[in-house]
Amino acid sequence: MDADPSEYDKAIPGLAAHRGRIERALGRTQATHAGRSFATVREALVEALGDEGAQRVVPQVIDEFARRISEEPDHLPL
Repeated sequence: MDADPSEYDKAIPGLAAHRGRIERALGRTQATHAGRSFATVREALVEALGDEGAQRVVPQVIDEFARRISEEPDHLPL
């Protein structure tokens, strides 16, 4: 079963908007929590994602972003 390429085209704006919400949550979390403990960063990131309406992020991805914000405070994860 082949996917219709037009379906991908229709999905692009929604995916771009979702990525923007994730990037805003990451930036906000990094600005306020960079270098703090993983647990603290993760909690703040989950809250920021919720505030942005981007709750649908794989938990392992949230963990990795939180780890990087905690351990690499000068580098934005994206």
